[in-house]
Formats: sequence, C-alpha cells, structure tokens
Amino acid sequence: MTRAMARWILLALWAPGMANATTPLQVVPRDPAHVRLVAYGDQRFTETSERDASRPAARQALVRAIAEEPVDAVLMTGDVPWHGGTVNDYLVYETETALWRERHLNVFPALGNHEFAGCAEADCLAHWWEASPHLAGLRWYRLQLGPRVEAIALDSTKPFNAGSEQRQWLERQVAELPPTTAYVVFFLHHPPVAARESDPLRHNVRPNEVVLADYLTEQARHARAKFIVVSGHIHNYERREQGGVVYLVSGGGGAKPYPVSREGDLYASPGEPNFHYVTFDFTAAGATVRMHRLEDPESPLPHEWKIRDQFEIAAPDQR
Repeated sequence: MTRAMARWILLALWAPGMANATTPLQVVPRDPAHVRLVAYGDQRFTETSERDASRPAARQALVRAIAEEPVDAVLMTGDVPWHGGTVNDYLVYETETALWRERHLNVFPALGNHEFAGCAEADCLAHWWEASPHLAGLRWYRLQLGPRVEAIALDSTKPFNAGSEQRQWLERQVAELPPTTAYVVFFLHHPPVAARESDPLRHNVRPNEVVLADYLTEQARHARAKFIVVSGHIHNYERREQGGVVYLVSGGGGAKPYPVSREGDLYASPGEPNFHYVTFDFTAAGATVRMHRLEDPESPLPHEWKIRDQFEIAAPDQR
C-alpha cells in the first residue's frame, strides 16, 4: 500500500463519532506483577538542520536511551512532530525511532498542538494516524496494561468541560475501571497543573485543563486507584501534587528548553536544560517514579545520564 492510499483510508475513517475507543486497547505486560512505563514529550522531530526549535542531539540521545529500557509501553505527551502539516517531520520521526520498532516497543502518543501546525484538521489527523496506524480513528483512548495498571490518553486540543464529547467519554472510562485497577496514568499535552509562569508565557496552564484538574480532584476523593497525570507543552520537568493527584510535566524530549518558576515544585534538583524521560515501575508494593536526565546533550557518545528525581507512590488500599 502506498502512503497516499494509506492517507486516503485514514481520512475516510475519521468522523466525529470515531474520536474515541469504545473498548480499551490491550497491552500484555512482560510481567503483570511489575509493569514498567516510559513517559516523555515535546520531541519536535524535524530535519536535523533545525537546531533551535528542536535539538537533534538531545532528541536522538533520548530515543536511544529509551530503546534500552525494558518497558511495556512508551507514552508520548504530544508535539511529536514540529509541524504536523509537514509530512517529512513524521518521516524523520520514523527514521530516528527505527530502533524502537526493532526492539518491538509499544508506543502510544497523545495529540499536541504541533500535530495541528500547518494543515487542516482532517489532514493533520491523517498524518498522525499514518504515523501511528494502531490508533487509526482515535483522538483519545484507554490502555489496559494487565489487571492493575491503566493509561488514558487525552486530547487537550479539544474541550474537557462537562457535557463535551471527550468529557463524557472520560467519565465512562473512569466509571468502568475494574476493581483491580491500582493506578491510572492520564497523559496529555497541555498541563492541568504546572508552574504559574513559564517562558514563553503562552505555555502557562489554560482554563480548559483547570476544568480537567477539578474533575480529577473530585474523582480522586473516592477512587480506589491512584491517579497520575503526565503532560508536556512546557519544555522542562516539574512535579506537583494537588487534590490527591500526582502531576508531572515531562516536556524535555528535545524541543527548545524553557525555564520555569519552581514555586510549589517538588522537583528540587538544580540545573538546566532538563532533557529527560520518566520511568514508572508499578508493583504490588507501590510505584517508583524516576526522572532520567541527559547531563551532556551536546557531547558525543556515550552520553551521561543521571536520575535527578525519584519518588514513591504508595499502593492503594483496595480492601
């Protein structure tokens, strides 16, 4: 099948009623008693000649490091291409992540604003689905990773307000979580909770995601599972807690770094830029979360990596 034929099929698949998965996607973990995930975002894959909007050395180092991680799934928080309307950006993504396919990594992206840069919505979605055909027809979806861990991908380019299509779908997914579910990782692009100020200021928290945070706070009060939210958009790393929910910003995938205010941030390690990825290890004893920081993004191989943040999330009492 040619790329043109594939694109036509994906355009034909898209309709407002096909924006979400009616049943969860299944990922069989290597060990159901120890599920391991990677999350990160804001890669901005594009030509290596572009060295301002995206830093190719850091971007490629992250891809190689993640390929060495024994993980069950990679969750990407959006802005995978620099311009979703530039098909070549997706071709660069395909080329630079070839090692992931050789290692049979399960990769699940969320939609970001750059996925819609430079093209009409239907065309942008066709490009995105062509790059991730296992998500064809979906803008938001739910993953089951064994009996205890779930992940929910959300589309922050669409509304989260009560009564919206995405909110109604999300409410159903939360209501239908199996009683064995101990952890739910929500991943999306725009952050619901983050620094009050970032550079540039257009990357501050928006009202749309504040609505989502309020909903999650309400649900977390009586949920049997622990809620974790991983977002991107801000090209840095942050860790915060609000309303019983853990919020991470993981936007250090290669895009131009942004400094942030650390007021209220539980991340205390100094140093910039924070090109990084995050690992989650879920076991019956609890969850261990680690931020793996690229210490020398412009140095030749081999690169130096350090765990700059590590914390535990206690297993929920599900009696």
